[in-house]
Amino acid sequence: MALNSWVEAQRHLAGGVNSPVRAFKAVGGEPVFIQSGKGPYIFDNQNRRYVDFCLSWGAILLGHAYPSVTRVIAHQAKKGTSFGAPTEAETALAREIKKAFPGMEKIRFTSSGTEAVMSAVRLARGVTKRDRIVKFEGCYHGHVDSLLVKAGSGLATLGLAESAGVPEELARLTTVLPYNDARGAQKFFQKNKDIACVIVEPIAANMGVVPAKQEFLEELRKLTKINDSLLVFDEVITGYRVGYGGAQHLYKIDPDITILGKIIGGGLPVGAFGAKAGIMDHLAPLGNVYQAGTLSGNPLSMAAGLAVLSGLSKKFYAPLNARTKNFLSEARLIFKKKNKKVAIREAGSMFTTFFEDKRTENFRRFFHQMLSAGVYFPPSAFEASFLSAAHTERELDGVLKKIFTKIS
Repeated sequence: MALNSWVEAQRHLAGGVNSPVRAFKAVGGEPVFIQSGKGPYIFDNQNRRYVDFCLSWGAILLGHAYPSVTRVIAHQAKKGTSFGAPTEAETALAREIKKAFPGMEKIRFTSSGTEAVMSAVRLARGVTKRDRIVKFEGCYHGHVDSLLVKAGSGLATLGLAESAGVPEELARLTTVLPYNDARGAQKFFQKNKDIACVIVEPIAANMGVVPAKQEFLEELRKLTKINDSLLVFDEVITGYRVGYGGAQHLYKIDPDITILGKIIGGGLPVGAFGAKAGIMDHLAPLGNVYQAGTLSGNPLSMAAGLAVLSGLSKKFYAPLNARTKNFLSEARLIFKKKNKKVAIREAGSMFTTFFEDKRTENFRRFFHQMLSAGVYFPPSAFEASFLSAAHTERELDGVLKKIFTKIS
């Protein structure tokens, strides 16, 4: 008798998963267990096929099991999977990233976006010799203690721990401000001079896709310069997703520190942070800000990342973004015909579907209607969905037909 995958997982894994959103708590039901992916599709352990709009939370840009990527991973695996020593692949990938992000004069690789954020915050504190961090409501920067905080009761209150295990003393060193509120940021900076850095998602992706206002980011850039604080752009999701050079290129704003992840590992675990040499040289072994990792710059991740990034340019994004825009325009018309109050927000090839009435309940229904029809959306009403270069008009037209026939 075959074991129930979900029952078995809960016996051996905390919560049955290794990242909470995968447990389907937000949408109900049992999670789907994936065994493989190819192009725009994923296949579960019952060999059911789904058009994938999760794409490893945006990490898969070219499509699953892209031939040139899997080829270099296999080639590197035959030579070794980890050395804990320098490889030329690290330099090659850093050099490739700098073509799109010239402000990242020097780069340090990590094993995840969370680790990159943690390291960037430590670096900012070490450079400025200050302790306070400013973040914004709705922006998610991984499960770093200093940033896993929520807003208090006022406009510019001290952070409150959002998770058990985060000391209140540490949370109080983080201030949470309203997103897209330039005036609120001005008021806080006028009264506080102990700010090490401001960290922000230039296009938020964990409260739905919410692009920052141009004037908001420009004001943050101005305030941090005046105050000798550092401006940190968390582009773990938007980097190489919304365009070549990320959101900072679209907004024409140069942050002091940039954080990347997802796509730069070609689907393998990776993170990175970078800045001008004068900032990055504060890191050990040159400076006194310590940061390290045995698997940082892992040769498999470096090879996969280079295979993806070396084929990208500004020209790559025009057809992908246009295909996304056309697909979403058609989806809006279908929802309107069905008398569904739905708002779809987009940025490049990422989007979120907001149900305006009974938002969570209606998203749950929509999610399971699509899942049963062979379409896999992220299992949360607040997470971004993504398209890859492998999603053709054929797949997208098929999804539109399923939306039309399935939603009720």
